[in-house]
Amino acid sequence: MCEKELTNFIKNSLKEDIKSGDLTSLATISKDAKKKATLISKSTGIIAGIELAEKIFKFIDSNIKFHKYFNDGDKVKYGDIIFNIYGNAISILSAERLVLNCMQKMSAISSKTSLLKSILQTTKTTILDTRKTAPLNRIIEKWAVRIGGGENHRLGLFDMIMIKDNHIDFNKDLKTTINKAIQFKKQNNLNVKIIVEVRTINDIIEILNLSGFDRIVLDNFNIEDTNEAVKLINKKYPIESSGGINEHNILSYAKCGVNYISIGDLTHSIQNFDLSLTATK
Repeated sequence: MCEKELTNFIKNSLKEDIKSGDLTSLATISKDAKKKATLISKSTGIIAGIELAEKIFKFIDSNIKFHKYFNDGDKVKYGDIIFNIYGNAISILSAERLVLNCMQKMSAISSKTSLLKSILQTTKTTILDTRKTAPLNRIIEKWAVRIGGGENHRLGLFDMIMIKDNHIDFNKDLKTTINKAIQFKKQNNLNVKIIVEVRTINDIIEILNLSGFDRIVLDNFNIEDTNEAVKLINKKYPIESSGGINEHNILSYAKCGVNYISIGDLTHSIQNFDLSLTATK
């Protein structure tokens, strides 16, 4: 993870929320007041964002004392105290909402990822995320996937050539699109993978004798067609399944023998993980 990008995320997020100042805190709290607060879990699952929370508090005020009782990736239950903080009250209040927003989202993502990984524990299939993230939140959302035991797919459009349906439809055919991508990679001396998305068994037959790409993605294949595709590809290329996969059918897809399963729901359809930052004596 790029520390510079993370620092920029914190800086820009705080700027969005605070701008010229936390008016309510400035109006009602003494500028020299020192207070203590406790983060309490009101959910059960995998906690994530503790390291980020400390960075946020320290970014606002390097003198804040931060004492954690859990680490990112630990399982927590309702009522667990995650960390205590002590320091300037206005600084704590100014950071509160960003910390909660990030940790609630990250913990929800890591909990969901961990659940899906546990379902696949008898298989060798790897869980991947996607680019279906909230704008400018990708760095923390993909961090949360890793905390939950998944792996990151491409970070953006810049670190992989991934041929999808619209790329193919904007070209003559699938083979033409693949050959253009291979040529572009060679001409620009790029050290990136080429991944090809297919929509039918016939697509697989069409490209199976080609070389120069790195993975085949089965887009919205049902279980029957996935089994047929795995047998057809016969380990010539790693296989990724994507589309319409959830906790109810993920094991069935993994048992087909695919290497990867990518799930947009990891980041774009999560249930909130409830946390509360409470002032304490």
